[in-house]
Amino acid sequence: MIEPGNLNQGHPCRASTLVTLSLLFFTLVLFSSFTNASSSSVYPELNPIKPRHSRLLRSAVQRETPGSQLSELWSPLESQGWKSYVESNKPKLPEKSEGYIQVFLDGGLNQQRMGICDAVAVAKILNATLVIPYLELNPVWRDSSSFVDIFDVDHFIDVLKDDISIVKELPGEYSWSTREYYGLAIRETRIKAAPVHASAHWYLENVLPVLQSYGIAAISPFSHRLSFDNLPMDIQHLRCKVNFEALIFVPHIRTLGDALIRRLRNPDGSAGEMGSNYLQEVTSEGASKNAGKFVVLHLRFDKDMAAHSACDFGGGKAEKLALAKYRQVIWQGRVLNSQFTDEELRGQGRCPMTPEEVGLLLAALGFDNSTRLYLASHKVYGGEARISTLRELFPLMEDKKSLASSDQRAQIKGKASLLAALDYYVGLHSDIFISASPGNMHNALVGHRTYLNLKTIRPNMALMGQLFLNKTIEWSEFQDAVVEGHQNRQGQVRLRKPKQSIYTYPAPDCMCQA
Repeated sequence: MIEPGNLNQGHPCRASTLVTLSLLFFTLVLFSSFTNASSSSVYPELNPIKPRHSRLLRSAVQRETPGSQLSELWSPLESQGWKSYVESNKPKLPEKSEGYIQVFLDGGLNQQRMGICDAVAVAKILNATLVIPYLELNPVWRDSSSFVDIFDVDHFIDVLKDDISIVKELPGEYSWSTREYYGLAIRETRIKAAPVHASAHWYLENVLPVLQSYGIAAISPFSHRLSFDNLPMDIQHLRCKVNFEALIFVPHIRTLGDALIRRLRNPDGSAGEMGSNYLQEVTSEGASKNAGKFVVLHLRFDKDMAAHSACDFGGGKAEKLALAKYRQVIWQGRVLNSQFTDEELRGQGRCPMTPEEVGLLLAALGFDNSTRLYLASHKVYGGEARISTLRELFPLMEDKKSLASSDQRAQIKGKASLLAALDYYVGLHSDIFISASPGNMHNALVGHRTYLNLKTIRPNMALMGQLFLNKTIEWSEFQDAVVEGHQNRQGQVRLRKPKQSIYTYPAPDCMCQA
């Protein structure tokens, strides 16, 4: 549905709108005062956090993994009979474009990434010229990074030059079409009512007439506004091409990522040789054979996730109270999980794993204390106190701060999107990737690594929740259950089902059987 006309300044709902704005302002002030309060009251990470699974932790610290098991664990995936789709007999671009398409994308890096892929597909459906997507200011991370700050725009345009027309900026006659322009009033060129997972037919019926009338259409909001089903195969293939080929990060992120990867593979040494400190750390025959390999752990355990899950993470009454207050401020207490007990949530696999728990999972799978672990995360709720048990299990744990120099870190400091891009790049090039719980980063990398046939461990959240509820379980029983429950969760290709994301499940839309 296309929005009509100009805003009626004398609208009878104006008074209620002012009340709503006042309430919104009050909420923002309350949120600001809450998040800026002293760390002792808001962040209970300053309080001692005791391990929740001491019995398992003691056994895990003393674990020894046979060399044969380590070798199998680190071995790359064998061919599964799938390969990336290769284009052939591609039709030429129409000579005349119907007009310019603008999209405004909110969310974090990986949500915006999916939106960019969908924007290219919509431009193709409409035979329109795509303006490089506008990335909204992230209200959580307060990151103003633009498309060109994150992605290699020239590579993007070049890879897609035979598929759609793309421009970096609008020509002068349309320079008025800006984010600020659409924020001031209702505009006839803005498409505001695009339904979630809209069909190609919807765009042809509702957006194409605007393009033909005005020469431009701006779609906002746009995230998740294109269906994953019932689209022509050439459109599906194009979405895959954008995600897996056209979208690469800017050179300085790739360069920094490569530097971190070299340091993970060759700690304290140059490429091609290992440092003496690392050789002293690696003593077992199995570990020596796997020197130079590393795991990336995406530890999705920030305060938002901890609070929204409504689970108990062992931080005592202070932590429970702080998370309850946070839920009230951010979501006014409307959190579905709040109606369930911690035991019910864990039994259903709805609680994110803590650093301690994901460390026990990795240890049970067979990763020993010589494993080089790269920690990909923004901020871990509970801080070092909560990470300490993970570090006890994996003393060779690294992150951006420990691997990058101060000059290198300065390039991305305070830029959440660039920090996430760096983690994505290192995660994509790791020997093994695992995420502590589902989310946008998990979904994006699972899909990308499936496309490249790389080993990726998907935690069985329901199984792990049930195992951690058993306070008397012995290490051997725990280990056997973990290994058995993850045999088919290490990168095996899973065919996409209806309504599932093409970016998480790239087969069969992006891949064909060899």
